[in-house]
Amino acid sequence: MMFEPYSDSSAATLALPGAVRRTSVLRFPEFAIDETSLRSAFSGRTRMVLLNTPHNPTGKVFTRAELELICSLAREYDAWVVTDEVYEHLVFDGLEHIPVATLPGMAERTITISSAGKTFSATGWKVGWLHGPAAAVAAARTVKQFLTYVASGPFQPAVALALGLGDNVYEEAASSLQAKRDLLCDGLSAAGLEVARPSATYFVIADAAPLGVGDALDFCRPMPALCGVVGVPVSFLFDDV
Repeated sequence: MMFEPYSDSSAATLALPGAVRRTSVLRFPEFAIDETSLRSAFSGRTRMVLLNTPHNPTGKVFTRAELELICSLAREYDAWVVTDEVYEHLVFDGLEHIPVATLPGMAERTITISSAGKTFSATGWKVGWLHGPAAAVAAARTVKQFLTYVASGPFQPAVALALGLGDNVYEEAASSLQAKRDLLCDGLSAAGLEVARPSATYFVIADAAPLGVGDALDFCRPMPALCGVVGVPVSFLFDDV
C-alpha cells in the first residue's frame, strides 16, 4: 500500500520483486488523507505500507493523527511499514516531523530509511541508511551486499562527520530552503498558476489549468527550450488521474 502521487522510483522498486501496488490518493491542493480511500487500499493480502514523510513530491508533512490512522491499519492487517524519511530535516514553518517508529506499537514493525544526500543537498553521493528490528536490518544488509557490494565509499566518512554537526546546521539548511520555497511559490502564483505551498522537501506542485493548460505533459515538454526550466508532469506519478 502506498500513496499517490508517488516518487518516480517507487513503482519500479515494487515491481522488481513482483509486489502488487495498491494506492490511496492525496489530492491537490491540501493533499489530506482520504480515510475511505486509505481503508479501501488495505486487504488481507496487504504485507507492507510504503510511506514517505515528509512526502515526495507534494511536500506534505503527515500529521500525528494521519500517521496514527496509517499505523492502526498496519497493525490491524499485520503489515510492515517501510518509511522513507529522507526529508526529515527539511521541514518548514515550525512544523514537526514525527518518525513513524516512535509511535505506539510501531518500532517492531517499522523500517526507517534516511539519506544524507537530501539533508546536505548532495544527492549524487547516494549515502543512506536504515534502521529497524535486527532481523529485518540483517535481511536488507544481505540483499544490499549482493546487489551493489559497496557504494560511495569515499563519501561515507564525510557523511559520518556531517551527522555529528550541531542542530544549527540542520536548522540553517531548512531555513535557507524555506526562503527559496517562498520565492518560487510567489513567482509561480504571480505567473497565474495555482500553487500548493509545500511544508517540507524541495518540490513545489503547481496547477497550470488557470493558464488554459489541459495536458501537463504538453505543457512541460517545451519548457527547457523556452525558459531553461524542467517541469515534471505530476500525472505521471498517479495511478488514478
